[in-house]
Amino acid sequence: MKDQLKNLVGQALSIFTQQQQLEIDLPEIQIDRTKDKKHGDFACNIAMMLAKPAKMNPRQIATEIVAALPESEFVSQVEIAGPGFINFYLTAEASQQVVLDILSKGEAYGRSQVGQGKKVQVEFVSANPTGPLHVGHGRGAAYGSVVSSLLMAAGFDVHREYYVNDAGRQMDILGTSVWLRYLQACGEHFTFPSNGYQGSYVKDIAAELMQEYGEKFSHAGTEVFKDIPADEPEGGDKEMHIDALTNRAKHLLGDADYRIVFDKGLNAILDDIRQDLAEFGTEYDEWFSERSLVESGVVDKAIEQLKAAGQLYQDKGAWWFKSTDYGDEKDRVVVRDNGQATYFASDIAYHLNKYQRGFEQIIDIWGADHHGYIPRVKAAVQAMSQNVDQLKVLLVQFAVLYRGAEKVGMSTRSGEFVTLRELREEVGKDAARFFYVMRGADQHMDFDLELAKSQSNDNPVYYVQYAHARVCSVFRQLEERGLSWDETVGQNNLSRLTEAHEEALMTRLASYPEVLENAALNHTPHILAHYLMDLARDFHTYYNAHQFISDDAAMTQARLTLIASVRQVIRNALTVMGVSAPESM
Repeated sequence: MKDQLKNLVGQALSIFTQQQQLEIDLPEIQIDRTKDKKHGDFACNIAMMLAKPAKMNPRQIATEIVAALPESEFVSQVEIAGPGFINFYLTAEASQQVVLDILSKGEAYGRSQVGQGKKVQVEFVSANPTGPLHVGHGRGAAYGSVVSSLLMAAGFDVHREYYVNDAGRQMDILGTSVWLRYLQACGEHFTFPSNGYQGSYVKDIAAELMQEYGEKFSHAGTEVFKDIPADEPEGGDKEMHIDALTNRAKHLLGDADYRIVFDKGLNAILDDIRQDLAEFGTEYDEWFSERSLVESGVVDKAIEQLKAAGQLYQDKGAWWFKSTDYGDEKDRVVVRDNGQATYFASDIAYHLNKYQRGFEQIIDIWGADHHGYIPRVKAAVQAMSQNVDQLKVLLVQFAVLYRGAEKVGMSTRSGEFVTLRELREEVGKDAARFFYVMRGADQHMDFDLELAKSQSNDNPVYYVQYAHARVCSVFRQLEERGLSWDETVGQNNLSRLTEAHEEALMTRLASYPEVLENAALNHTPHILAHYLMDLARDFHTYYNAHQFISDDAAMTQARLTLIASVRQVIRNALTVMGVSAPESM
């Protein structure tokens, strides 16, 4: 309906500019749904937007535009309000038209081409493959997944990507942790480093390594720990301790064997992550390897490009990026004094690669703890002569899981956390995904485990899915009575749907396309979740107040046609969210 009103205003605007002999750039026509029905169904502010360039009073402009409006079967009345708002009142036929639109378009209802095929890359989760995904990662997975689906529904060409941090210090610590657990499995006795990865999954990987290779990688504990700096519990530095053990592992094992141990840990965890995300309904078009950037020389090329552009300087053997020139709080190291490139250097190369692949918009979805990382990445993008406006970083606040009144820990290094898999098995994929996105990503979230499992109207996902199942149950009741839905008869009798509950439902259904588009363009899936809850409430209220199958055949068919459109919209929206639409509950 908004598009039809835009078309009417556009025609009137063309007549107005010709009559006034105006040669101005016309602003985009904006049609907004009114908050109060007393002011009509939709409002347009074009008159105020034209006042300055046309050098005319906005009410006079509005008067002339209204006079030039073509007649429409969907508009019953047009009024000018305030300084020049044009308010449209729709006919009953216009409200009923939405039911016809929904049933004719089916799964396509609500989708648009506002994105015009624009290439968008969405990178999300990208958790280091150093341990299983936990419930904190789940929020980023659900949010990134639904944002991607929303953009696709709005006509964007979306490429979903997971950046695999399969190089760098944290992965070396994982590889070293696996090797040390392997040595313990071989019978060596020593204190495991406090800064190693403590989780039982590391022991499981080490056991698989031993089963596959025997004692091929075994070395005496005394040889491994000889002259290694003390760990933190012994009064030393835990970072120096683990780094020295990593260097010792590389030295004793050699490049080839170290790579076997390293890849054993990487692949075991990465395979687990892939499976977890797939079962959570989160799919990717590409798993992009950080190691590929390093081994192909892309990181070195990016560093050389920055050097050539005068964006790097050397101090005490290390190379520093002049990020303060672009508003960052301090300059950043890209190459350490030992010649090793930093994680930031890989990130610079990765973002340059994104631009080189031709994405018109680049969306990074990060955890809120990465807030301080944004200025340096944007600085690097500018220093590489790329358009920083094409890059958008969306932050996802932490999700805290409560089991009763007890807050559950989230430390990956200690191994004490609730995995995404455990959460999914306990509350189900649908509840987990819906709960994760029903609050704005920039808002802190407490995940109510008991509420997510409850089968009550207080549980939002249950409430929405139950609305869909209820519609399905009505059609089953119809069959049980030996009756059938005649869609044509129903469509021809929509004019009989004059109850307030019916009008409210049709108005809600008509707003779905704009809700979907708004959620896509603003990357706000919680808007869609709340729309679904409102639609479900409207339907449940209607269901409780009226009888759908009655002796009045024409009314029965009209109401069946209306609730069939409700079912279609609920299913469409739940599909975008990656949540199922059950037919019975």
